[in-house]
Amino acid sequence: MASAITTLAADAPTLSAANTGFMLICSALVMLMTPGLAFFYGGMVRVKSSLNMLMMSFISLGIVTILWVLYGFSLAFGTDSGSVIGWNSDYVGLSGIGLTELWDGYTIPVYVFAVFQLMFAVITPALISGALADRVKFSAWVLFTALWVTVVYFPVAHWVWGAGGWLFELGVIDFAGGTAVHINAGAAALGVILVIGKRVGFKKDPMRPHSLPLVMLGAGLLWFGWFGFNAGSWLGNDDGVGAVMFVNTQVATAAAMLAWLGYEKLRHGSFTTLGAASGAVAGLVAITPAGGSVSPLGAIAVGAIAGVLCAMAVGLKYKFGYDDSLDVVGVHLVGGIAGSLLVGFFATGGVQSEAKGLFYGGGLEQLGKQAIGVFSVLAYSLVVSAIMAFLLDKTIGMRVAEDVEVSGIDQVEHAETAYDFSGAGGGISARTTTAPAPAASKKVDA
Repeated sequence: MASAITTLAADAPTLSAANTGFMLICSALVMLMTPGLAFFYGGMVRVKSSLNMLMMSFISLGIVTILWVLYGFSLAFGTDSGSVIGWNSDYVGLSGIGLTELWDGYTIPVYVFAVFQLMFAVITPALISGALADRVKFSAWVLFTALWVTVVYFPVAHWVWGAGGWLFELGVIDFAGGTAVHINAGAAALGVILVIGKRVGFKKDPMRPHSLPLVMLGAGLLWFGWFGFNAGSWLGNDDGVGAVMFVNTQVATAAAMLAWLGYEKLRHGSFTTLGAASGAVAGLVAITPAGGSVSPLGAIAVGAIAGVLCAMAVGLKYKFGYDDSLDVVGVHLVGGIAGSLLVGFFATGGVQSEAKGLFYGGGLEQLGKQAIGVFSVLAYSLVVSAIMAFLLDKTIGMRVAEDVEVSGIDQVEHAETAYDFSGAGGGISARTTTAPAPAASKKVDA
């Protein structure tokens, strides 16, 4: 008996300073993605609503952080109940967690796992905001965010990643958030915009990005932060899986950007900076669920396929008449679906798990599991988000008044404007065009 106990103690994970430091860095990288998203979205809107767009992302850092500490971590990663939700009273307020208590089966503290997953919870509702640009009351958005993460994100995160969650137990592969983050946010965006309707002037007025440099800055920050988002999701750096995910993240993003630009050139005759930025994000979205299952060559395929599909999808809003302001549905929903389903084709069985896709002799089994994960999360998020938007719209109202939307939401909702032109001259001032006044004569005493 004594030898058995000794063997068990020797096999038990011990705290790894290297993995702990690595995961803290990854957490900081994922946190940076939310301000990066704010810049990305903020540059894509018209100047009169750019501050509102920045704030709709940035406020998530405040709201979701507090809710995560109070009960979100417990709901998402606590002890399973019925395969749909978790709960652990020690996680409420993060008050019952020991300083060096390890996340089960890993070499990092529970605190580190909790803060890493917090950053995922923060950015997911922020992704939704891009679909609602120009027309939503900030107070309504704050309330929607709090309700949505509670009713949608926390349960779905448990389904996908929580021990005992029904999609986790089914064997759905989602390395870093294709279903829990991107499909979840994209479906929610579609549900909300179907309720609140189109912007004033949709398909009539030009609604071009006011600052493409901001868009490119935001895309660069997202790309940078995504290495923490993806590689960190293996929760350590001992066996090389995280390194493969890091490589695949870069490869797929590059392929998607090139594919988007190629489609854009053939379809519209130009290579645009907005297309480059959007293509990169499409690749990042698609490789998020798949990157731990595919080879670098598979990552090229995933990125290229997603780049073309998302480039095609962003135009669907004009065909079907839903006003997805900044293409959240076209990029995050479509990209998340593509990446999640492509696991069923390109999984090699030699990286994060032994599951193989169709092209590697695995048949249709994994593809079927991926489809169940994709469409269950899509349906749940779409329906529940639409219901919440409808109830908020009928009670406190979701949209600003039409004249506020036309004049600009920034000044009314935030009492500020993004750019102050009051001190900028429009040319040579009138004063400098007149002759200078004669100098006063010097009095000479007699």
